[in-house]
Amino acid sequence: MSDNQSGGRSRFNTEIDTAMRRMTSQSVLFSHAVAQVLGMHSTDLECLGFLVDEGRVTAGRLADLTGLTTGAATRMIDRLERAGYVRREYDASDRRRVMVSAVPERVAEVIPMFASLKRCLDDLSADYSDKELGLILDFLNRASQSVQEHTAALRQRLPDSRP
Repeated sequence: MSDNQSGGRSRFNTEIDTAMRRMTSQSVLFSHAVAQVLGMHSTDLECLGFLVDEGRVTAGRLADLTGLTTGAATRMIDRLERAGYVRREYDASDRRRVMVSAVPERVAEVIPMFASLKRCLDDLSADYSDKELGLILDFLNRASQSVQEHTAALRQRLPDSRP
């Protein structure tokens, strides 16, 4: 009898679900603490992270990434711009389009807040082979995509959701 048939897979799925919920909850709380130390809202910090990962994007793209309305995304960009974390620039190919990007010098001030956690995660990854890390990375990427899709679907149920 295979693990799938004996309930082994079910046990792992339950344990993975519990571990993922714990990890995401702790990640949210850590992000909130970092944002508090920096004097910003945690959503603004997450937006800054998206900008670091994505590079130059429009306010509309940030709205899509964060699930915020375009108006709320614009207000968030306003706050981050006032604090010096982002800059707006006209797109050279289409002057009607405004691009938003992170200010590297300001991002460099944020990175140390994550340094000890990054070192800890680097130490944890040393316990795994390259093949195992590849599997973990695949699972995390696919899980992240799934969470993003489910979040978008859930937001569509909100009375004031965007089209």
